[in-house]
Amino acid sequence: MEIGLVELLRAAWIAGILPLLVASLPFRRLSRLHEAMMGFAKRGKIMQSSSYKFTVPQRFFTHFYALAVIWTGLLLAATWLYAYEMAPIASEPFLYSSIAGHLTGGLHHFTLHRSRSTPLKHRYMVWKSVFLLLLMEIQVLRRLYENIYVFNYSPSARMHIFAYLTGLFNFAVEVYEFSANRVSEFIVRGKDQMASSEFDLWEFVNPLIKLGWRHWIGAIIFLWGWIHQHQCHRILGSLRERREENHEYVIPHGNWFKLVSCPHYLAEIVIYAGLVVASGGSDLTIWLLFGFVVANLVFAAAETHRWYHSKFDNYPRDRYAIIPLIY
Repeated sequence: MEIGLVELLRAAWIAGILPLLVASLPFRRLSRLHEAMMGFAKRGKIMQSSSYKFTVPQRFFTHFYALAVIWTGLLLAATWLYAYEMAPIASEPFLYSSIAGHLTGGLHHFTLHRSRSTPLKHRYMVWKSVFLLLLMEIQVLRRLYENIYVFNYSPSARMHIFAYLTGLFNFAVEVYEFSANRVSEFIVRGKDQMASSEFDLWEFVNPLIKLGWRHWIGAIIFLWGWIHQHQCHRILGSLRERREENHEYVIPHGNWFKLVSCPHYLAEIVIYAGLVVASGGSDLTIWLLFGFVVANLVFAAAETHRWYHSKFDNYPRDRYAIIPLIY
């Protein structure tokens, strides 16, 4: 039986989730697994100098987001052009499976051919792909800006090289898969089928407005988390500037910091929850990606929360680690 990319990606997400869940269980026999997983997850202030072996500067996150901006932007441009030329809401539909789904292991393989019997829902699938890619591009653009201008990483801020290489590897696999097999197919076969027409800005964006209410509710949730994450990152960035002056860590305050120790992680969960809702919530792979994000960030937030309590005697006792009133 042939195993496709989607099945491999789903297996990878499950393989990433299970060790985090097991390592989080409060059993003494699992302490070694917990320490091993925490070794990969530690970064910045919670990483001890004795753990600097096999690490890279935390500012290397910039590489990941620079690649993400370029690749997501190219994919967005190609998908949007295809949708505008070949899948207009008001004209004959064309069968096209969601490219955005492939970023997280989507449901279908890319196909490019005309089909007069294609139902309306397939044309909306094209524009839903554009919508999701647009949200993704907004996110990675902001993260790239923050890594360059907001975070002010100190030379001592490190992260495990495994976390760094994992992020780059995931994007490298996607770039090879889509650029070699999907986007090239669109360029070679699609450009000859697209009818030449004058550019109409309204028709370029109008189909996005016609998307269902779930997509826009997802976008609202996404932007809610997006705004709060940026505000929390600015707070952390300002604390790093202050630490360079007096060489002391400071308890962060403001925004969601009044509720949890890791509000930027909480905002990341909200952002991905918005993407799940905006996708329609029917793609198992996106749900697995969301599960991995939650498991990974909750695991890291627990260690950060413990670090705050050990570092500051006056740390607010009413703050939770990452989820208000729950954890």
